Amino acid sequence: MNNHGSSKPSSMKLKHTINPILLYFIQFIISLYTVLTYIPYYFLSESRQEKSNRTKAKPVNSTPDSAYRSVNSLDGLASVLYPGCDTLDKVFMHAKNKFKDKRLLGTREILNEEDEVQPNGKVFKKVILGSYNWLSYEDVFVRAFNFGNGLQMLGQKPKTNIAIFCETRAEWMVAAQACFMYNFQLVTLYATLGGPAVVHGLNETEVTNIITSKELLQTKLKDIVSLVPRLRHIITVDGKPPTWSEFPKGVIVHTMAAVQALGAKASVENKPLSKPTPSDIAVIMYTSGSTGIPKGVMISHSNIIAGITGMAERIPELGEKDVYIGYLPLAHVLELSAELVCLSHGCRIGYSSPQTLADQSSKIKKGSKGDTSMLKPTLMAAVPEIMDRIYKNVMNKVNEMSSFQRNLFILAYNYKMEQISKGHSTPLCDSFIFRKVRGLLGGNIRLLLCGGAPLSATTQRFMNICFCCPVGQGYGLTESCGAGTITEGGYFNTDKPHPRGEILIGGQNVTMGYYKNEAKTKADFFEDENGQRWLCTGDIGEFDPDGCLKIIDRKKDLVKLQAGEYVSLGKVEAALKNLPLIDNICAYANSYHSYVIGFVVPNQKELTELARKKGLTGTWEELCNSSEMENEVLKVLSEAAVSASLEKFEIPVKIRLSPEPWTPETGLVTDAFKLKRKELKTHYQADIERMYGRK
Repeated sequence: MNNHGSSKPSSMKLKHTINPILLYFIQFIISLYTVLTYIPYYFLSESRQEKSNRTKAKPVNSTPDSAYRSVNSLDGLASVLYPGCDTLDKVFMHAKNKFKDKRLLGTREILNEEDEVQPNGKVFKKVILGSYNWLSYEDVFVRAFNFGNGLQMLGQKPKTNIAIFCETRAEWMVAAQACFMYNFQLVTLYATLGGPAVVHGLNETEVTNIITSKELLQTKLKDIVSLVPRLRHIITVDGKPPTWSEFPKGVIVHTMAAVQALGAKASVENKPLSKPTPSDIAVIMYTSGSTGIPKGVMISHSNIIAGITGMAERIPELGEKDVYIGYLPLAHVLELSAELVCLSHGCRIGYSSPQTLADQSSKIKKGSKGDTSMLKPTLMAAVPEIMDRIYKNVMNKVNEMSSFQRNLFILAYNYKMEQISKGHSTPLCDSFIFRKVRGLLGGNIRLLLCGGAPLSATTQRFMNICFCCPVGQGYGLTESCGAGTITEGGYFNTDKPHPRGEILIGGQNVTMGYYKNEAKTKADFFEDENGQRWLCTGDIGEFDPDGCLKIIDRKKDLVKLQAGEYVSLGKVEAALKNLPLIDNICAYANSYHSYVIGFVVPNQKELTELARKKGLTGTWEELCNSSEMENEVLKVLSEAAVSASLEKFEIPVKIRLSPEPWTPETGLVTDAFKLKRKELKTHYQADIERMYGRK
């Protein structure tokens, strides 16, 4: 799936300056090897080009507002993974019985931790990690059963809420499976949410018990416990908790191990009081809050199962040989769905974090191995921010190569892009040129799934070429996944040749609505005359003739300028964010003015080099606050915008350089690194007034 349609495959070719004779010789060798390797498969299998040209989806009927479905599901949508497994506890029981002694959840041992002082005086935590230690399917089942039983002993009742506020780790999944077994409604909160958002979620759901980590307890929960009056039990998944005297009267802190021991000691007859039904709430998932306070999305057992069933159908030959690396927030629907798909098919799940993912990650001590090098995963999910970061890091290394190495890489890149467009494979390039790039993620990745936000066509193509595997974009929301289309905002479902409009999603994976928010539920969900439930996504899409859905806009990203032109802020950002000079960018416009402005987080290395070339000096903060530096960056942005075929009125006229990166901790982006436009506008209000002139 492409986004915005702002980049064409034929227009993105890397330039090389290699000797023509050597160029032709290398091309001949690559072509000869490829042909000899490809011939045995040519007559035995369908080519990539043939697969690409196949129709993927069709309208269900001939009316303009007809829903589109996969050609494999025209007669009915997939809803269950295995016959009779209509709740999540049954799905896990089926997997446990089938893969009983197989390894399931893996965690790396921490061998050593130390502080590393940077030249600027900042202290970074560095770790040396050992091998992965594994829990089998049986181990996870026993721990989950005992934990659920222990929670029941602490007074947790079926169909009541219990919160988890914890980083992605094996204990998170154990706790989730316990809640699914005992029919507790799991309230998920991002570990990076600010205090007010956490308080809102806990009080709105009226939880009495919360599962967390020792670190989050000490750094975040400790300061807000007094604001959550119903809270009675805090369960830490790791380490000994602090003394109880530090918390308000009536709040007791336990370890997960102690609660499991309590459950194990209970009588055999003390089983779940109420088994879940398909329509029961499994998860109340609080969104990351890209607009306003987080909303709790009510997701039933049948919703999740329908979603992961559709996901499983898109992963070829999923099974026991696969290894998935889990590092995105489990409080995000993408990560939770991906892990549940893997769990149900016998895959191993090894846990990681964005700070320990690769050898070069920020918390990995130089010379020791990151998690991908140790785990060597075959499956991985990512958000665009991480893929864009990988793309820029690789291209920076390419630019630092010798002239011969750089030109050889560029030649191989362009050659492979051409061969892919013809439906051919390139085994020689894959084996010798791109092997080191593949090694950045362990060397065994066979499928990358990207979700959470649109991925630029440039980055998707780069990952596909250099990591030698398919890169799929999953389109969905916390509220659902799947698609349909109707008229909206200047786009029409009668447009030829591509029907366009707001994307509506219908199916058993459409969730139950928002917790205690009937007005918002009525605004975003509706039921048609046939009883089909639909979600209005707010995204604008179009269908290609082969049934592929392309996201071309976002209702909230469309801004009408003073002169009447419509600007897609997302389109502007997509056209500019892959520049080496740009780490992140937010476009801004309003209807009181005739031009676009932008907030930019520049790449420190690239900006410093640009400053050197232009004879500008100063500290990092001084450079970012320099009007001369703003003008120089603006020139680079304007050239790139013209190359990306942006209209004149879409090109930012003024910018503000930010010396500080935007992270979930700053509150300016979500955990999926989507821009929080409202918060960014507030944060840069003084700059907006400066760039537009005070009213």
